[in-house]
Parts: sequence; C-alpha cells; structure tokens
Amino acid sequence: MLIDRNDSYDEGSRDQRRFSIRVLVAIVVLLGLVLTIGVRMFSLQVGAHAHFTTLSENNRLRIEPIPPARGLIYDRNGVLLAENQPAYQLEVTVEQAGDLDRLLKRLAPLVDLTPAEIERFRTSVRQRRPFQPVLLKAGLDDEAVARIAVARHELPGVEIEARPVRHYPQGADFAHVVGYVGRINERDVQRLDMRNYAGSSHTGKTGIERYYEDVLHGTTGHKQVEVNAQGRVIRELSVTPPVPGQDLFLSIDVELQRSARAALAPHDGAVVAIDTATGEVLALVSKPGFDPDPFVNGISHRDFAALQSDPHKPLFNRALSGQYPPGSTLKPVVALAGLEEQVTTAERRMFATGYYQLPGHERRYRDWRRSGHGWVDMSRAVAVSSDVYFYDLGYKLGIDRMAPMFKAFGIGDRVGIDATGERPGIRPSREWKRSVQNLPWFPGETLITAIGQGYMLTTPLQLADIASTLANRGQRLQPRLLRAVRDHSDAEPIVQPVRRLAPVSASDDHWAVIHEALIDAVHARHGTAWGSIGSTAPSYRIAGKTGTAQVFSLAPDQEYDESELDRRLWDHALFLAYAPADDPQIAVGVLVEHGGSGGRVAAPIARKVIDFHLASRGLLADAVEAGGVR
Repeated sequence: MLIDRNDSYDEGSRDQRRFSIRVLVAIVVLLGLVLTIGVRMFSLQVGAHAHFTTLSENNRLRIEPIPPARGLIYDRNGVLLAENQPAYQLEVTVEQAGDLDRLLKRLAPLVDLTPAEIERFRTSVRQRRPFQPVLLKAGLDDEAVARIAVARHELPGVEIEARPVRHYPQGADFAHVVGYVGRINERDVQRLDMRNYAGSSHTGKTGIERYYEDVLHGTTGHKQVEVNAQGRVIRELSVTPPVPGQDLFLSIDVELQRSARAALAPHDGAVVAIDTATGEVLALVSKPGFDPDPFVNGISHRDFAALQSDPHKPLFNRALSGQYPPGSTLKPVVALAGLEEQVTTAERRMFATGYYQLPGHERRYRDWRRSGHGWVDMSRAVAVSSDVYFYDLGYKLGIDRMAPMFKAFGIGDRVGIDATGERPGIRPSREWKRSVQNLPWFPGETLITAIGQGYMLTTPLQLADIASTLANRGQRLQPRLLRAVRDHSDAEPIVQPVRRLAPVSASDDHWAVIHEALIDAVHARHGTAWGSIGSTAPSYRIAGKTGTAQVFSLAPDQEYDESELDRRLWDHALFLAYAPADDPQIAVGVLVEHGGSGGRVAAPIARKVIDFHLASRGLLADAVEAGGVR
C-alpha cells in the first residue's frame, strides 16, 4: 500500500502550527504574569511606599503612655491623708509575651502569684489597649525584683516598673472620709474616659478619692521610644510630660477627728462637726473604721469576707449612710413649726401626764417618763423633752403643717456633701406614705412623728446640719469636705467659697425662744443634759438637745428596761448641739448605736469634741488636755 506524501506533509504542517500557537499563548500568558507582577511591585514600592514605611517604623518605634502623678490629700492644717509612695510592680505587654499561660506559669514561683491576682490580670488584659502594659503584681520586694532580673531573658514582654502606690498614713481614722483607690475594673471602664487612663491601673473607689477623681487624676502624657526586635526600649525619642493631679486640702482637722473617735470609744456610732460660719465639716467619724491600704492593690477574699461578716460593720459609713430615727432631737423643729403656724405660743402651758390620748381613742401614747412632767411651757417641754407636750402639739399641727418645716431643714433630702454614699433619710407625709405603701395617713402616726419616731429617719450628718441651722437662726450652709485646691506644689491653695442654701424662714422672736430652750436643755437643772454637761459648770454655754431612738416597738403595757435586754436591743443615743451658745463656732451631731441614753452617753461625747475644738482655737478658758478628754 502506498502512502500519499502530500497527506504526510499536511499533517506535519498542522502539528507545527499547533505548536507555534501554544508557544505564542504561553508567551502571552508569561508576559501577562510579568506585567502583573511589575504593576504590583510598582504599587507596593512606589504607590504604597509611605504606608509600608510607617508600618516598618511602628515595628521599631512605639508610643508609650506616661501616667500622671495623683494629687495628694491633706487635712486643713497640711497633714497628709493620702500620699504616693514609690514601689516596684510587675507589668506585662501581652503582644510581646507570646504564650500567656506559659508565661504566667513561669512567673508564678518567682513572685508568688495568687489566683486572685491572675484573675484580675486576665480581666485587665481584656480591657487594655494594644501594646499597653498590664499590671500583674504590685508591691514587689527587692528579692522578687532580683529573681525577675535573673530570669528576664526567659520572660518576653515582662517589665519591672517603679510606680507610685497610694498610701493612707492616717489609717482607719479617715477611711470613711478619704476612701481609697483600687484597680480599674469593668464598671470603672464604663464611667471613665479610658483615653486619659492609658498607663493607669487605679482609680478612686470611695470617699473623696472617688468624688474628686477628675481633679486628683491629672492628664496622661506620652513618650515615643525606639525598641529592638524583642520589644525592649533602646532610647527615648520625644516626651510629652503628663499633667499631675491637683492637691486637695480638706476641711477636716486631723486632731479633732482623732478626738471625736476617741470620745466615741468603746461604742459604735458617728460624730459630725461643722463650722457654723462656713459649713466646713471639721470632723466626720464613723466607728468602727477599717484600714484602706489593703484595698489599693486588691484585698484578699478572706480579709474582705472578714470585714463583711464583722457584726460591727466597719465598712458601713454611719455618718453618711446610717439612717436612724432622730428621736427627741427633732422637737426644736416641731416647736418652731408650732410657733410659725400660730397653733401655740411659747407661754402656753399644759399639764403633761405620763400619757396622751387622741380624742375618741382608747390607745395611750406614753411619755418616756412614766409619771409625766407636770406643768410645762414650750421652753420647759424642750428642756425636759416632754413627749406628751409634743404629742399634743403634733396633733394640733397635723402632718401637713409639720412636713414643710421638716423639708425646710433638709430632712428627707441629701444635704449634698461632696462625698459618696450619702443617703437622704425619710421625711414622712401623706404623699410619701401613699406613694410608698399605698395606704392613708393615720392620726396616731402624726403623734409619733412629732417626737421623731415612726417613719422619720435622719443621718448623723443631717443632725449636725440641723444643729448648724439652729445656730445660724435659719441660715443653711452647704456642708462640704473640700476646703482648698492647689494646682502645683509651690502654688497657693485656692479656698472654696461658702455656699448658702435657702434659709428656714421664721421670726426673730421665735428663733430666740428655741435658742433659750436649747440652752435650758443643757444648763437648767431640769434639762436632760444637765447631769452630763450643765452640772460640770463649763466656762461657756452649750445649746443642745438630747434624743433617744427606739430600736424596737413596745406594747402599750410593756415597759422599757435596758438591764433586761440584749445590748443590741438598747435604744440609740443622740445629741445635737452648737457652742458657744451666744457666739456659735461649731455644731455637732452625735449618734451612738445602742447607747441607751442621749443625755447620759451622747451628750458627753459632744462636750469633749466641742471642748477640744474651742481649746485648739484659744476660745476655751479651761485647760483641756490633748485628746479632748476632761
């Protein structure tokens, strides 16, 4: 069989053409790839040059925050209440640390990490900004620092920094006033501007530290540093210094505070003293207190549980948050309401037996004195603290005319002191009872309100505020703890202005009646504070009113006998006062939990506080020993 040569040539020609087309396609594809790579290289090296240069610089350069120095807190005489002490602390930059669990296991034996510290650290890690160091452990001793230094090459991202740590040199004496700082938690993140807390690990938690956080904290600075491949700082390139927080000078007098605390011993309770000319709080004691220092870097669960379970409640600020019936300390306010509403006069007399009955009712509302007080006018009724007289006056006034006078004195409202935790108390009225209990007001509730019992509640701060208002014949002043602010250590402190509140409106004659009645309560032989104060013949006169607040209710036929009761069921003892009576300098409110008697227990405490204050100002002729004890 013969093969056609022409057919063989045509087939070879077709193979040649197919090969050439494939080569051409391959060349085109190759050129396309080269062109694409070229365009991409041009884009990366020319178009995105600035972007990648910045990224490269950021691998070499870093912005680090510089936390500001927290402002210091002093008393009115320049005694330190809160300071910053240098201390070493362990910080971790997570982005440089690698395996965090492995790092923590390596660190645990070196610095004795507790589970609570590790838990707080992990919480802070979730809240922090990128490349922001996170506090792991504070208060490192020299041995721990040495151990970390030896093993530092095995601890990427770990730094030991010297940071200021808050310290409270006055301890428990000022815990409820100054408060304390603590580590920033998730709740704090919600309320703080975290841009100004870069590099900061603590914020104010309670008291002055919390209330004036914005003033004390300052403004965060920053520095640009060059780092090596391991993230270690090689050198600083530029620095924007932080602005330190402002220093605060409180109105509290350290020595008077200690005197008041000592005077309370051995009781639990509260003492508040106010300058009647300015509204400045001179002493604010809640006893017992607690040591605030352990809270700064995290108190242990065991220690915190011990404080919470303590039956004396050391964490509870009785001066601001404690709400107690004012008892008979309210009677001067009710008497003023009776005079202003013209339902009685100072001269009107009544025979006060041992009980009072509403017209048409069988129930007897008893006087604290079973035999009664005999014939009393207003001044004597205040001095002897006649319940029957004030039952009758309360009945004639009615709750609708008493409530506005209570409001004028600030009862049932926060006084607005510059501190955390203040509670308003309760100012009972028809409207209050309807809104809270959805019940009508009953006549018997008016009677017990008139003697400061029932629904009525006040704080020890309010007691002192009422005393100050009585001393100033109705002019209310805003109680405050901040006396002055200083921007820099060499600057002159700027004293805060006095703030006047709406006055209690009453005639001068009526104020004079109340004033003389309060003096009689202390210095007349029939006064309830005569035995503890007036009988000792002080060189000045005190205007005051005793009070007793029931802890539980007695049945109509039951008699109160504290000797047969558990101490926890004894009445609370109260006393409000101002002195010197004719030229008031200081107003005091005292609350002694389960003290039993305002005249026997609370009044002497107020006397010691007043003695110490007047002596320290050179206004007391008698020699008074340091500590205020006569």
